[in-house]
Amino acid sequence: MKHCNPGGIATVMLCILLCGGRGLFAQTPTASSPKDATVQQQELKFVVIISRHGVRSPTGKLDQLNQYSRQPWPAWSVPPGYLTEHGAHLITLVGAYDRELLASQGLLAPSGCGDTTQIRIIADSDQRTRETGKALAAGLAPGCAVEVAARPEGTADPLFHSSGAGVSRPDKQLATAAVSGRIGANPQGLTEAYRPQLEALEEVLRGCNPASACTGSPKPLSLFDIPSSIAPGRGDHPVELRTPLGIASTMTENLLLEYAEGLDAAKVGWGRVDMNKLRELLQLHEASEDIERRTPYLARSQSSYLLSHVLESMEQVVEARPVPGALTKPGDRLLILVGHDTNLSNIGGALGMDWLIDGRRNDTPPGGALVFELSQAHEAGKYSVSVFYTAQTLNQMRNATPLNLSNPPERVPVSVPGCSQADYSCPWKTFKLAMQAVTESVSVK
Repeated sequence: MKHCNPGGIATVMLCILLCGGRGLFAQTPTASSPKDATVQQQELKFVVIISRHGVRSPTGKLDQLNQYSRQPWPAWSVPPGYLTEHGAHLITLVGAYDRELLASQGLLAPSGCGDTTQIRIIADSDQRTRETGKALAAGLAPGCAVEVAARPEGTADPLFHSSGAGVSRPDKQLATAAVSGRIGANPQGLTEAYRPQLEALEEVLRGCNPASACTGSPKPLSLFDIPSSIAPGRGDHPVELRTPLGIASTMTENLLLEYAEGLDAAKVGWGRVDMNKLRELLQLHEASEDIERRTPYLARSQSSYLLSHVLESMEQVVEARPVPGALTKPGDRLLILVGHDTNLSNIGGALGMDWLIDGRRNDTPPGGALVFELSQAHEAGKYSVSVFYTAQTLNQMRNATPLNLSNPPERVPVSVPGCSQADYSCPWKTFKLAMQAVTESVSVK
């Protein structure tokens, strides 16, 4: 490998050309490597992006939420759960940035339709996921015919809803015990653990400090009056966990949507929620996701079907032959799966992965995505996988900030426990074992 020893502008530019190409990135030797060890260059061969849909309108029933607030929650211009016009625009910005990044990494051409046949986009059947897929395609390859595959509206796609589609069948008693064991078999304990954040939310809902004598009418219901319980779930729900944290999670997610949609400041939390307050309140949403979606048994049962197909798609590249179950065809370079925050939380919990982004821990905001990069060493020919989490910041979403390599969305490396090395990459064989440990740990069809 050539070594750079910058001394002036011309030399710096030469060094960038020789050593800094985004498509060829050097691995840093570990502390145990010999000082004169050859650092092998890597070539990006295949990328899987598992994304949440863009900014949507709230899905919760407003008449239920309005019982807990002094003022009514705002109405939206689209039906409940639909991608908004602003949300679609934000995703188009993400798609354009992805194209610029992947071109700088040597995976795609900088522009044009020549490599669109090597791009595969699959979205869940909901309007918000289908339209997100179309917006990504429009930003990624403007003017090109990139198909977004999706099942008919209302159809449970097993990639994104394995329990609802009947391909995974978690043991409900075991699932209940798994959640109960994480909360000390005491659902009420969650209320006490997050009492300060719940009190802060009630202050926003009521427009006054509930600890003092709030006056006026009508008097809203209190979050603290919601009873706490846990039991095996019904239908395709493995666990029924009822606590104030559950409805608080929905409410704080709605506040996030108001902020990200760019609503006037006077309408975001009735004028009582700025970015710092939002980050504080989102701890309730993050906590609820952690318990209900990242508990390992639940997470594995919900994500194993999706991850098995991701693994088979990557294995097809490594083996250079068709692999049954792959979601792509041989020669494809990019696979994008457009699902939900539940999918991202499930995958994080199943693989034991955590991330901290834009001041929030394990949050899964609209348009956020897990990125799996499969690379090959030039000399040894060995493959490795690096994982990242990426998302627009709250203000990038609110302001519809254009994205490019000079002003990118947040993107952080993610460590896979028992797999990642010091440079965050996982050797292919180790990564495959980690994925198989998830995909083979629960019963799927």
